Formats: sequence, structure tokens, C-alpha cells
Amino acid sequence: MKRVSVRELHLNTSALIKDVVEGQIVLIEKRGVPAAELRPIVSAFSGKVLPNREKLLSRFPKVKGDSGRFLEEDRS
Repeated sequence: MKRVSVRELHLNTSALIKDVVEGQIVLIEKRGVPAAELRPIVSAFSGKVLPNREKLLSRFPKVKGDSGRFLEEDRS
């Protein structure tokens, strides 16, 4: 973990961001006290593909009538 002052952050922002993109964590200190941390963003994409919605819905039985009315009756 790299430690830099607020002044160093101000003067070397581009270089520090480059370090973060490469995976390094940068701790920002204000007057020697840790104030913030720069770290790479971990991708939230899991790589899973969502199922085909039409194919999924086609597996449900077809119901004649108004589904909204069925729900309303069910809630009563």
C-alpha cells in the first residue's frame, strides 16, 4: 500500500490513478492521518448470462382471463 499526502495527490494525480488502475491501493493522508483510500474498482459483472425471458415465460401455463383480476381476488 502506497501512502501519499494530500499535496502529493494534488501534484501527482495522474500517476497515482495509473498506479490504482494497475491494482495498487493508495492511502491519502492529511497531516499524517489517514483520510481516504484509492483502490481499483472490482467489476460487478459475474459473467453470468440471464435466461431468455420469452423461453422462461413460455414454460408457465396459459391462463384465460385477466391476471390482474385474479391477483385482486386472491388478495381478498
